[in-house]
Amino acid sequence: MNETIKLVRETIAVLIGVFVLSTSLFAQESEDASKKAEAEMKETFGTVPVMMKVLPDHLRAGAWEWFKATQSPDAAIPAKYSELISLGVASQIPCTYCVYAHTTMAKMLGATDAEIQEAVASAANTRLWSTVLNGANVPLDEFKKEWDGILAHIKKQSEAKETTEK
Repeated sequence: MNETIKLVRETIAVLIGVFVLSTSLFAQESEDASKKAEAEMKETFGTVPVMMKVLPDHLRAGAWEWFKATQSPDAAIPAKYSELISLGVASQIPCTYCVYAHTTMAKMLGATDAEIQEAVASAANTRLWSTVLNGANVPLDEFKKEWDGILAHIKKQSEAKETTEK
């Protein structure tokens, strides 16, 4: 029995040692990645944005990578439209910081006041009908069936109109 206890203690001591060593190595890697991310942010923005400063150091590099990926020029959605979508979401959360950031960025990317108003109105429209449908407990399968029928009807009308115009 004493040999078993001794073996367990030794195993635990080894595991603790490995954990402590790996944790300090990970912490150093995390600190290096955070400093690299901060340097990139300063190069990109002239500063480290407050939204990144308030994150714990170990999360900053990952958040920066996520941010860069979502803002990529290779994204399928053009930047102006991405900002208008983000503005709509920000309006509904609501997030005053986000509304300001996405409105000013959308304008910088060429969005008109009318486009900004429509983005916010579209978000409000979605919120309205979400409230109505969820509040009325409309079964999702029934909604989907009806909606698919509506889309089929609209498509049929559109095709008929195209045929008439030719």
